[in-house]
This record gives sequence, structure tokens and C-alpha cells, in this order.
Amino acid sequence: MKSVQFSQFGDPEVLEIVDLPDPHPGPGQVRIAVRAAGVNASDWKKRAGLMDEGLPQTLGYEASGVVDEVGEDVTDVAVGDRVVGLSEQGGAQAELAVLSFWAPLPASVGFAEAAALPAAVETAARGLDRLGVVSGSLLLVNGASGNVGSAAVQLAVARGARVIGTASRARHAYVRTLGAEPVAYGETLVKEVRALAPDGVDRALDVAGSGVLPDLIDLAGSPKHVVTLADFAGAQEHQVTFSRGDDGRALYVLAELGELIETGRLSLPQVHTFPLDQVVQAHHLGETGRADGKIVLINA
Repeated sequence: MKSVQFSQFGDPEVLEIVDLPDPHPGPGQVRIAVRAAGVNASDWKKRAGLMDEGLPQTLGYEASGVVDEVGEDVTDVAVGDRVVGLSEQGGAQAELAVLSFWAPLPASVGFAEAAALPAAVETAARGLDRLGVVSGSLLLVNGASGNVGSAAVQLAVARGARVIGTASRARHAYVRTLGAEPVAYGETLVKEVRALAPDGVDRALDVAGSGVLPDLIDLAGSPKHVVTLADFAGAQEHQVTFSRGDDGRALYVLAELGELIETGRLSLPQVHTFPLDQVVQAHHLGETGRADGKIVLINA
């Protein structure tokens, strides 16, 4: 099969499309013919040598496609089914991928849009769970217009929470469509939030990692009421919880994707697609931070 791989660390030009042996699912896994695979910031961090030391490496943890092989003990899916999910071992940016966690993909949802969802939605749900966001909670999301932030807003609203979200003023209309009350980030953040919530908020989720943890602590009343998904150093400095996948994933949310989408509680993200063999161009765009929506690699 064709797969994205790099054998040295460096800029996007180290990425290659190589032929690798076809993978096969183990017990409790399925293999899909990949139609689309999400590209995340962790991909260029891995490529730059900031995460894993071993070489060569393949990329990709989220993908959508059609099941073409089923492992032992799998009874809830069959060959030919459309699914979206996560690959524990990576390597989903390829023609074939083995998924350890998956969910049925409604016919109304395109493969490219679906592939943009698993990592963002799981990360968002995990952050909300760490904070204990429930119906009646007043939540502040710092970075509400990005992929993870927009998922966090919508999932919190679906739980019955009131949400205030930070975004650039150009993105305020979009944040309103998600169900949140927008405020600007920067020096006016605390003032604008208190204009909407004079007594502060119950909980605060930092998705953007923009150095605002002291303000979030002020608004939420305690470091215990703040979780960051993006600011590891700040979390250590301010005694805030830093949530990452190895402290327990919210994989249950994958099974809820279809219902959330079809009931209008989770909107499909905007995607910017590239053919698999244009992965170098995809990384160049991703690192600029100026992509229109989530970057997705597609197989024709």
C-alpha cells in the first residue's frame, strides 16, 4: 500500500510516499480502505523530531473509509460498512489503515468531513470531562473557533452548559453559530467576560495555549476549575491540570458522533483537502496556521 513516511527529521520535504506491506487487523480491530485521513499539529511535531525518536515513522491517527477486513471478536461492523475512527498505532495517512476505535458513518456525512472529527471531538470531550461540565455549568472556552475549540463549545452546549468563547472579532459570528457568547482574547478578555458573567465562570477550558491561564484562574476562581489542552509549561507554573491522551481518553464520544451530527448538535467542520501524494504541500500550509479549516488527505 501507499503510505506517508519519513526517514529523517526535518522540514516537510522529508516526507515521502512509500510502499509498505498491507496491515491486517488484530482481535478487536478492523481495517479500512482509507478515503480520508486527518492531519494534525502533532504530525509536524513528530516530523521535526519533537515527539518520537525512532525512524522511520508513519503518520496519521484519524481516518474514515470503508471496512475491508475484520479482526477476531468484532461483531458490530462488516466488510463494506462506512466508518470513522482512530488508529492506535498510527499510519492512517495511507491507502489502508487499522482502526482500534470506530463508529458508523451516516450516509449524509462525507469522508473528508468525517476524518476531521475524531481527534478534535475526543480531545474536547476529554477536557469537558476533566472539568466536570454538566447541564447548568457556565464554561469559558479559550480558543473557541478552532477545530478543538468549536467541538468543545458544541459538546458543552449539548450537555446543557452556557458557554462563553474567546475568538478574534472576525470569528465572533461563527462562534455564535456554535451556541457560545463570543468575547475577544487579549487585554480585554477579563473585562468582556465579566460583562457577560459578573461573578465569573464555573469552569474554563484553554484550547489555544495563548498564555492566558492567570486570567482564566481569575475568572474561574481557582486553578482546580481550569484545564488546558495546549499550555504544558503554564499548567506547571500555575498548578492547572494539563490534559493529554495518556491520562485516559474519551473514546465513548466516537459512538455518539452520528447522532450528534444528525440531530444538529455537532456541525461538520470546514476542511481543506489534499491528495495523499501532496502531503508535503499540506504540511507547509498547516504550519502557517492559516488553513481554512481542518487539513485532510484524501484517496481518490
